[in-house]
Amino acid sequence: MPVANADIAGELDRLADLLEIEGANPFRVRAYRRAARVVEALPRSVSDMLAAGEDLDALPGVGKDLAGKIAAIAAGRRLPLLDELERALPPGVTALLALPGLGPKRVRALHERLGVSDLASLAEAARSGRLRSLAGFGPTIEARILEAVAKGAGQPARRKLRAAEQVAEPILRHLRAAREVLAAEVAGSYRRRQETVGDLDLVVASTAPEAAIAHFLRYEEIARVAERGPTRSIVALRNGMQVDLRAVEPAAYGAALAYFTGSKAHNIALRRIAAEKGLKLNEYGLFRGRRRIAGRTEEEVYAALGLPLIPPELREDRGEIAAAQRGALPRLVALGDIRGDLHAHTDASDGRAGLREMARAAQARGYAYLAVTDHSRRLAMAHGLGPKELARQIAEIHRLNARTAPGFVLLASVEVDILEDGRLDLPDPILRDLDLVVGAVHSRFDLPREKQTERLLRAMDNPCLDIVAHPTGRLINARPPCALDLERLLRAARERGCHFELNAQPDRLDLPDTVCRLAKEIGVRLAISTDAHGTEELEFMRYGVDQARRGWLEPGDILNTRALPELRAMLRRRR
Repeated sequence: MPVANADIAGELDRLADLLEIEGANPFRVRAYRRAARVVEALPRSVSDMLAAGEDLDALPGVGKDLAGKIAAIAAGRRLPLLDELERALPPGVTALLALPGLGPKRVRALHERLGVSDLASLAEAARSGRLRSLAGFGPTIEARILEAVAKGAGQPARRKLRAAEQVAEPILRHLRAAREVLAAEVAGSYRRRQETVGDLDLVVASTAPEAAIAHFLRYEEIARVAERGPTRSIVALRNGMQVDLRAVEPAAYGAALAYFTGSKAHNIALRRIAAEKGLKLNEYGLFRGRRRIAGRTEEEVYAALGLPLIPPELREDRGEIAAAQRGALPRLVALGDIRGDLHAHTDASDGRAGLREMARAAQARGYAYLAVTDHSRRLAMAHGLGPKELARQIAEIHRLNARTAPGFVLLASVEVDILEDGRLDLPDPILRDLDLVVGAVHSRFDLPREKQTERLLRAMDNPCLDIVAHPTGRLINARPPCALDLERLLRAARERGCHFELNAQPDRLDLPDTVCRLAKEIGVRLAISTDAHGTEELEFMRYGVDQARRGWLEPGDILNTRALPELRAMLRRRR
């Protein structure tokens, strides 16, 4: 029975978490985490690779032992090592990992030093002030923990968009294979391309709805049928995700797709417009009295309301309807507008591929350029580069460019650490030798808002810095964003000629969509970059484009929609 890559990666991460809490060898822990990232980024499912007879130990950093464990998880088998580790810890300890700011090392300290074994005992330790007796647990983390517990942290998290895709796409293939199904789409927050997805809402067009539902219920990953009716079924999958299927006649498919795509606020606004025209709008169509006047397609429904089709990513009732009425909807950026990637790593630091491999992969995507941004020396665990190593890499990039066919260029760059005092981790002379400089925070995410903001302001004062990478530092479902005055930072970036990144890693999607829109309004151009650590991760660009579209961004708002000469002109801040 197939298991999604995201679920396999989740099991490997869980193993790594438990091993780290147990105090296992750091290299062993790192091997599981590396394997999780490799599996998560694969363009094909592990199940398909195994079915084709491919050797998993050919994957980067995956030896025979790990390959065997991955194959076992993909086959739905429970790992003995996982059982052994879970038996060694109280069941509530691993739930602590769901709280912001609590990684395995901190969870281990809480368990060993304070006897914390679950959320309740953690909350008690926070309220009594005992947390502050541990190094690294100040009032900021204490407040975050109490807030998270109050909001129900530890409950099952919404799935990241990429993980939801790995669940949704096989279901769609299953549905579309049925002759009773004329069309099928996933609606809801998934179709609006939100960062995370709760349940999956599917809409099917069929002249035989009951037969379509019967076909759906034969999907092998269904664990439990919660509801079954002539036009609707709700099921729980083996991975715990809920799926809600609606089957409608073809004449109502567009209306149903619009209704279940939402958002709720957007739908309310549409129904208000319909009411003002003496019409009624629901999931079955747009009606004048009992006569349906639109519903077969979304375009038909919007047109009958006097509106152009509004892209799903904009349907949040944030001004999109007024813009549509004025004929002022943005021409949203599309994947085909992207000319290159401005943040990618090689095996010179913590990447999994060399310069030539990354260059070939970027060329295969039709890119004109790829910026090589290996880490600077401060990030020791990523084998960061010092000035001498970076100088050697710059020379190697120049040699490689001299041998590359016209039309593609590797850009020499670096992801330089922004230190706590705002200085950059490498001296200015070596930074001036680069085509562009990407700067990022990798430590002290817990600084107070004013100090964290000043840290980035001081970094942007350095004319060598071109792009601030993953600016809020958040990891979706894992680490909250830094406390920052983002409006102040964006205005400062515009004044200094600096740019911000929209990081397309599905774990990050940093900047949030609302901040992307704020950047557009202030006049700061963004780079949509993948932060790729392997050739397969260049594919993550589409998630960044999704996020940019939710932020109302157009091609002109994005740095890397430019041809290389124009891009170079926009990055001449330090020259």
